[in-house]
Amino acid sequence: MFTTMKRVLALAMTATLALGAAACGAKSDDASGDSKKITIGYMAWDEAIAASYLWKNILEEKGYQVQLKNLEAGLVYGGLANGDLDLFLDGWLPQTHASYLEKHGDKLEKLGVWYDDASLSIAVPKYVEGVDSLEDLAAKAGDFGGQITGIEPGAGLTKATQEKVLPGYGLDGKMKLKTSSTPAMLAALDGAIADKKPIVVTLWHPHWAYAKYELKDLADPKGTLGAAEQINTFARKGFGKDFPEVTKMLQQFKMDSEQLASLEDLMFNTHKGDEKKAVEEWLKANPDYLKALA
Repeated sequence: MFTTMKRVLALAMTATLALGAAACGAKSDDASGDSKKITIGYMAWDEAIAASYLWKNILEEKGYQVQLKNLEAGLVYGGLANGDLDLFLDGWLPQTHASYLEKHGDKLEKLGVWYDDASLSIAVPKYVEGVDSLEDLAAKAGDFGGQITGIEPGAGLTKATQEKVLPGYGLDGKMKLKTSSTPAMLAALDGAIADKKPIVVTLWHPHWAYAKYELKDLADPKGTLGAAEQINTFARKGFGKDFPEVTKMLQQFKMDSEQLASLEDLMFNTHKGDEKKAVEEWLKANPDYLKALA
């Protein structure tokens, strides 16, 4: 009887240890899975969408689980600062996102510049006559219904237009900036051009719209929209330590105007709505691109 009891206790202990080991093993697997999860925040600027989906593809091919979150710029920077987001690939400096960096910069890691000739603009179709400079808008406000068609309310371009362009060129009370979204602005631009109607929009370089439409940037003699800027990759604090391989790759990340334009054309025109297919086709057409990231 005593021997039988000892055997039962031994079997019970063995089972307990086995369950404990299995539990530890499951926890270890979960931890490993967590360590491969990366969340990328992006705003609805086309280069941000293109770069984010490009890196989603690159990282998933390496076994990472990537989630994309579409947010306004302020929420992206806030998400990085509090650790809810891991990466952001569209940080404009030194002007457009300066206020966000002043607020959150000490809680971010700057991984590098991947595009160095970005600029903000206000543009009209080339067929619009008599408007070649922001200085011409006040006298021609009626031609545009007293409206500049803009993008997201929280965008740096929106802030610059409201706080610098409108007062700087005497447009307060004559023209209003209608904010909505980047897709809505592009739809309005497309519709106006189809009907040959005047329209003025907030835009930026790089953007595929300059390849699809005949547009002209309005001269900005007062420099209200700033000079050429750099597009940076930012990460949350600690990302470099947690993801050294990814960090090294992102530090090597570069795109020139031709590369970015071709990716955007595939994504927003050829394969509109199927970002994954656009990225796959672009990488197939640029087989040496990934080698530079190694």
